[in-house]
Amino acid sequence: MRLMIAEDSVLLREGLTGIFARFGHEVAAAVGSAGELLHAVVREVPDLVVVDVRMPPTFRDEGLRAAIALRGEHPGLGVLVLSQIVEEAAAGELMAAGTRGIGYLLKDRIGAITQFVADAEAVASGGTVLDPDVIHQLFAHRRAHDPLDTLSPREREVLALVAEGRSNSAIAQRLHVSEAAVAKHVTGVYTKLGLGLDGDDHRRVLAALTFLRSR
Repeated sequence: MRLMIAEDSVLLREGLTGIFARFGHEVAAAVGSAGELLHAVVREVPDLVVVDVRMPPTFRDEGLRAAIALRGEHPGLGVLVLSQIVEEAAAGELMAAGTRGIGYLLKDRIGAITQFVADAEAVASGGTVLDPDVIHQLFAHRRAHDPLDTLSPREREVLALVAEGRSNSAIAQRLHVSEAAVAKHVTGVYTKLGLGLDGDDHRRVLAALTFLRSR
């Protein structure tokens, strides 16, 4: 794969470059700021960008904001975020339009280089790789602002059956409605939970997880 790295620490940036090169991947650019990453991607879109969250000039969330901007312009671009902490609001915004090709790993919890590279390859191929702490904090934030509150009683009923692993056909039989009606309710659930056009199977899993986490 071809990738670009945005990391303000010279040692870590060079270390990441060497690691990916060792595994046969091409690092097209390794830069120290979010602005430089944006300019590099304008010249040539890679398969993956690996980006630190806090970067110059303010060291807040410039890297993550750059990742959000890049995904908006290039939806197929893989984005692997590396951070010391979970930036809940921006991380949620990054994944709001879909989680395919998204990774968010905490630097201190990366224990094996081979697994890290495998995770990066998975993200570049459209997979989703999230540190368990990231998942926990994002869902904790959602519980405080329960997204299920926006669902109608029927949509909640349908979602509960989705979480049980039932197909649309099985749900229709259970509720004594048409399969088309179930499909309409499921689509309404996706919309209200902010699950973008990311493949029905994938959205179905995320919707079920949201339901289970909110209980």
